[in-house]
Amino acid sequence: MSVSVDHETRPRRSGRDFWRYWAATSISTAGDGVTSVALPLAALHLLNASNFEVGLITAANYAAIVLIGLPAGVLVHRFPLRRTQVSMDVLRALLMASIPAAAWLDALTLAHVLAVAFLAGLATNVFDVANSTLVPYIVPKADLTRRNGLLTGTFATTRLLGPAVGGVLVQAIGAAQAILLDAVSYLLSAAVLGSMSRADTTDRHIDRTGFWERIRVGLRYVVRHPVIRPGLVAAGAFNFANGALLAVTPTFLVRTLDLPVGIVGVVMAVDALGAVVAAALVARMVSRFGNTRIVLASVAFAPAAALLMPLGTGSAAIWMFATGMCGLAAGVTVFSVVTRTHRQTVTPSHLLPRVMASVRFASWSATPFGALSAGAVAQAWDPRAGLVIACAAALVAPLAVWGSRIRTTTRLEDLEPLGAGEAETAPAAASRAGER
Repeated sequence: MSVSVDHETRPRRSGRDFWRYWAATSISTAGDGVTSVALPLAALHLLNASNFEVGLITAANYAAIVLIGLPAGVLVHRFPLRRTQVSMDVLRALLMASIPAAAWLDALTLAHVLAVAFLAGLATNVFDVANSTLVPYIVPKADLTRRNGLLTGTFATTRLLGPAVGGVLVQAIGAAQAILLDAVSYLLSAAVLGSMSRADTTDRHIDRTGFWERIRVGLRYVVRHPVIRPGLVAAGAFNFANGALLAVTPTFLVRTLDLPVGIVGVVMAVDALGAVVAAALVARMVSRFGNTRIVLASVAFAPAAALLMPLGTGSAAIWMFATGMCGLAAGVTVFSVVTRTHRQTVTPSHLLPRVMASVRFASWSATPFGALSAGAVAQAWDPRAGLVIACAAALVAPLAVWGSRIRTTTRLEDLEPLGAGEAETAPAAASRAGER
């Protein structure tokens, strides 16, 4: 029996910490939404980038996960969470500010944009591992699904507004200037996170296990878990599809559907609308139907909806694309909230940063491959063919989940990992769980 994350033995935090956490991450994701439109459009309009080069920018941002994805879990485990988050925010602010600075000096190059995308990806990965690790320390166990739903819905709302505002800003003031807003958002996020409780959430137990051995232990726990493992495969499939969509959606909308730049951001924000609605309903759905049924339903619904995106022609194309994107986002959001809450609940506390990092590494590493694949296909044929690649990848997700032991249980928590007690020695694990 594994030692799960104990919310009762941890130091009690003021409820204000959660709302400061919520405010800080909401601010930075709003800026991210602007950049998700402004960065590829900057490459398209300022550098006249090709379809494949736009795909490279997306791939560079996510390729950082391959480099630092697994070490991030160990790093986050070693340093105070709040200090780590603030440091990564400041670093991302400086990186993003370099884009408009270079543009104003008429020195912006594709290599510069790629470097910023890659380095920002490194910082974002460390930040996000710390962020997801912090949640169960400031939220009671009974509220995790509801709070995770709130966080996902809020972030989706900021991403809904961010791209829409980003498209308008790019048209009104230019892509480089719009990216400056993202730099400001990171500084604001850092300031709010810095005002949180100074209590240290880092495990102070001295662990002399080797660096790579600690990574291996986290990976082994993930691979042996009957819920986390198939959920990881499904997440990887969805992230491959997401990378493909990020790479080809701007070119599909601009060059295939001939939409004006100001409308592109609005259309790209439709996926956030699906995520907002899904996040608002997920806690009630789980309460009524149980987490297993919701996982099985959501993982099947998402790719089915995605099939609408490349099928539309003529005046119906934009509506079918938007409907498919909205449905895909809704299904993925429900699946993500439920599986993330499960991981935060059942994972031993001393393993939580490494498990979150391992899942993020293995699943998000698929994103740059999706971006590169779809970008190459779009370059060889057209952007619509790149959308087909995204849909095909998404169909892998239900195969992984429905073919696992998840289909045989009514509660995800009832499925224990094989060899759960072998992750570390029981005394050390129990000691660490109590300390945290």
